[in-house]
Amino acid sequence: MAIVKSDIGGNITRLENKYSSDPTKYEHLYTMVQEEVEKKTAKGSSSCTNGLLWLTRAMDFLVELFRNLLDHPDWTMSQACTDSYTKTLKKWHGWLASSSFTVAMKLAPNKDKFMEVISGTGDIKADIEKFCTTFYPFLKENHDFLASVGLDDMKAS
Repeated sequence: MAIVKSDIGGNITRLENKYSSDPTKYEHLYTMVQEEVEKKTAKGSSSCTNGLLWLTRAMDFLVELFRNLLDHPDWTMSQACTDSYTKTLKKWHGWLASSSFTVAMKLAPNKDKFMEVISGTGDIKADIEKFCTTFYPFLKENHDFLASVGLDDMKAS
């Protein structure tokens, strides 16, 4: 999970840095993307567009993972992660990234330990359900916006 966490953190930092450079101009996240589209820099590996795209995809993976943990209590963490990866990220990764993921799944934490680590004082299953239900529309909105500018289908470089 450290790989996913690092990837998400890096993309958030990229977007935060751009926002901090001119908070008034970048009050809306999509303004960054529209500017990069106009400048024809949106497809660059260090672009905010690329950051938003991969942040959205990583969050798709997490929503699917949490959904799997609820819907398939008999699955191991490795099974839940692999299914989530196959449904969300695999089609966007090349051979090297896919192979790395396969190796990483051998290091997946124990599901009970994972659930213990992420649970707070409330009902973890209810919290996960609420997260999945609440967060999905934001991800869909990002995908729809990126598709509207022709950038939701970029593969890993």
